[in-house]
Amino acid sequence: MSNAEQPSPKEPTSLCVCRSWRGVKEESPEPRLHCEAPLPSSTASASPGLHLSFLPRLCTLPINSSQILIINMLLLEYHNLLLKSILTERFNSATAASIDQVISDFDGVTFHISTPETKSKILVSISVKCYPDLLRHGAQQVLEREYGQHITETETGYDFSLMVDLENLPAEQEAKEDLVRRISLLKRNTMAAPFEKAIDEHHRLAEASKGFNPENAPTGEGTEVMVIRYREEEAMYIQASHDRVTVIFSTVFREETDRIFGKVFLSEFVDARRRAIQNAPQVLYRNDPPLEIRNIPGVKDDGTGDIGYITFVLFPRHLTPQRREESISHIQTFRDYFHYHIKAAKAYMHSRMRRRVADFLKVLNRAKPEVEESEKKEKKTASGRSFRVQT
Repeated sequence: MSNAEQPSPKEPTSLCVCRSWRGVKEESPEPRLHCEAPLPSSTASASPGLHLSFLPRLCTLPINSSQILIINMLLLEYHNLLLKSILTERFNSATAASIDQVISDFDGVTFHISTPETKSKILVSISVKCYPDLLRHGAQQVLEREYGQHITETETGYDFSLMVDLENLPAEQEAKEDLVRRISLLKRNTMAAPFEKAIDEHHRLAEASKGFNPENAPTGEGTEVMVIRYREEEAMYIQASHDRVTVIFSTVFREETDRIFGKVFLSEFVDARRRAIQNAPQVLYRNDPPLEIRNIPGVKDDGTGDIGYITFVLFPRHLTPQRREESISHIQTFRDYFHYHIKAAKAYMHSRMRRRVADFLKVLNRAKPEVEESEKKEKKTASGRSFRVQT
């Protein structure tokens, strides 16, 4: 937001509806306070032609009854930026060099990029906590489709490996960039398998229900709920039916303040569709497990509110061939996006509090009276003791 758009201190600020979505923007006429929390520079660009996105770029945090803090919530990128930069440098370098680097990503994912044999052959390996769950839902087929000839024997301690021969790269620069892009999306493509399976199952059930009356159509109730335990205490639950795909996230709030911030953010997700964006997926939030997953082993309901369940309902318009890939990418990054912005909001508010304390200290320092030279002299009591006057 430019300085011209900043509200003056005398202008009242009030609750502003969260209306700016990636590809669908509705500007609010009400004044805003801009968030200066650090955000990834790589997320500055949006897809102007994209019609669907269910992750809002603006969210509101109540400060008091008359003020509101608007956080600029940009989307996180789907690829690993460090992996992409290393491969881009190696692909465009005239001289080969040794590489041995471990890269950490969200959700405990680890990459290892190295040159174990020769400098001209780069080995890229990935370790994913939930890889056995992903294999059960078609991850191997997705990876073979995406990487084909680059798949090699898996490195010890990792789940999947690719080998890139720098001496046999495509001649066209565009093809090189596409290869770098696909490898940097290794985590995204690995995690996409259960979502692709659910979308394909949705299309199958939708096709099967066309010949039936609405009352007798196969709904898909009782279909498999795919469980992806991608973190130590958190999981994703995915289920397909003839008219929707339901994705449920469980998330753990470690601190009371995180729970409060999370509730505010998720309330905006829930309310945004009702207020302004009718094409967005339905979002539900609750502290007890939804009905779809209550009978699944490992689902917890401790009654403390430390665990929250966020449900996304993706409708057929979100699952078309033109939009499914973007939908999968968006919903994969929801948990990282959600907790990232909780931390960014806390960091911003802490910086504002520190700035306010510094301002108060300046006021106190200016209010301290200066001591006159005559008052600094020593004085004596009747008994002969001397003392210095303190002010």
